[in-house]
Amino acid sequence: MKDNLKKMISYYKPYLKIFWADMLFATLSAAVALSIPLVVRYVTSTLIYMEPQEILRRIVFIGAGLFAMLALDCYSRYFIGNYGHVMGAKMEYDMRGEMFSHMQKLSFSFYDDAKVGQLMSRITSDLFDITELLHHGPENIILSVLKISGAFVILLSINGWLALAAFFVLPFMFAFAFFLNKKMRAAFKRNRVKIADINAQIEDSLSGIRVVKSFANEEIEEKKFREGNDGFLSAKKNSYRYMGSFQAGVGVFTMLIQVNVILAGTVMIAKGIVSVTDLVTFLLYISVFTEPIKTLVDFTEQFQNGYTGFERFQEIMNIQPDIADSKDAAELDNVKGEINFDNVSFRYEDNQEKVLNHINLKVPAGSYTALVGSSGAGKTTLCSLIPRFYDVTGGRILIDGKDVRSVTLKSLRNHIGMVQQDVYLFAGTIFENIRYGKPDATREEVIEAAKKANAHEFIMAFPEGYDTDIGQRGIKLSGGQKQRLSIARVFLKNPPILIFDEATSALDNESERFVQESLEKLAKNRTTLVIAHRLTTIQNAENILVLTEEGIAESGTHAELLAKGGIYEKLYHMHS
Repeated sequence: MKDNLKKMISYYKPYLKIFWADMLFATLSAAVALSIPLVVRYVTSTLIYMEPQEILRRIVFIGAGLFAMLALDCYSRYFIGNYGHVMGAKMEYDMRGEMFSHMQKLSFSFYDDAKVGQLMSRITSDLFDITELLHHGPENIILSVLKISGAFVILLSINGWLALAAFFVLPFMFAFAFFLNKKMRAAFKRNRVKIADINAQIEDSLSGIRVVKSFANEEIEEKKFREGNDGFLSAKKNSYRYMGSFQAGVGVFTMLIQVNVILAGTVMIAKGIVSVTDLVTFLLYISVFTEPIKTLVDFTEQFQNGYTGFERFQEIMNIQPDIADSKDAAELDNVKGEINFDNVSFRYEDNQEKVLNHINLKVPAGSYTALVGSSGAGKTTLCSLIPRFYDVTGGRILIDGKDVRSVTLKSLRNHIGMVQQDVYLFAGTIFENIRYGKPDATREEVIEAAKKANAHEFIMAFPEGYDTDIGQRGIKLSGGQKQRLSIARVFLKNPPILIFDEATSALDNESERFVQESLEKLAKNRTTLVIAHRLTTIQNAENILVLTEEGIAESGTHAELLAKGGIYEKLYHMHS
């Protein structure tokens, strides 16, 4: 907890000027609150016994002073409410940027297990509660401490016995608060986990809404959501039970302070120890004293919310990317495109069984190589190792003789273009999605890339052309159109190495013909690796590799492999 608090406090560093200004105005506001009862005491104990003319003369100065104090308190509250909140929003901005940047560095292995909805919860609602704590926490503490300590000193100066009656309750109240605090912290943490689960469920259901409706399974989704929602409600009930006990207990203790003072004060007035004026002043200060205690009660809930959110923030920030640049990583440049798999083995973290086992393969620069084999043989995994989406667990992969782990990730991936079966298009326009391949490209370059990808014609058929909004994940486009946009994106990137991962397997015959033409144009004079589902699309490959669970079982041209009458020949006749 100590390390987390130190890290949390470090986010104040860029905003120390506004932080100290916030604390100054919190102090001034507390000073005004402490001063008002003193004025009341002066009026009731001294001023009312003066001559009427003197009272009227002095009340002018007292009134002016009170209005000045009110103006000061008004601006202090405005500063805290406005600039203090802006400071909190800026810290939230910094944290969200830091978290998003960190998430961008995490590898595929992290996202294989993560749920997008849960990550969204951490980057939105969790961070909001953290910054509410970072903004309100210090000012609530300083206001409360100043008011409590100031009132304590003044109460002692008025009457020590009455002060003792008031503070007799405090040790019991703090012991009670400490006991429930621990239970509340655990309960609020459970709340965060449950709301993250609900977010994940919502994200999953809404992303797959077309599948849901096609199977008429709305009731199943509602049931799944209801189960998650019930779990969240149960966790909330538990946390509010503790919260209710906490607030009720502290409220009773606060009232007990006033009751003690009234009872003790009445006895002391009867015995002539305390004057009525002192008792009235004392009761006014008790309200000044108990109000910050209530603020601290609210702060306790705020702290539980904010701190549990920060713990979850730190859980993500403490995950180290398992794929990162080495200390002496060099830029990969002047790439010709020769790829070597040198005794490569690989297995996923949670899997004892190797997906790839001692693979040795040389792909000459500028060649066209196809990978075929049954599902689960490791074709996609093998290609994912080249741009280091995962790292090999044995052996090494070389590009132009350089180990891919010895070059920077950015320069490595800048030289590799991928066209996958599951095309991901971002919400936005056609132009923006193509230009993703080269963010500084001109409009002319984007149009040229679209023409090469056989996409220009269908794009111009839309009323808004390249400025057409394609919807979430390109939902307004057909499968073939989406695929051609992804190819245009790679044309624009213009990399020396290409990987096609079953890029045409989900398309109809006409779309496949258009996409196949685009792919062949794109592959010209580039090192190309094609994972093929339809073997008719790779008959012109210079080398075809047949991958099985044991490794590369066969290799050769289409004609050579058919002549062998082995695995490839069976696969070919199965799919032809």
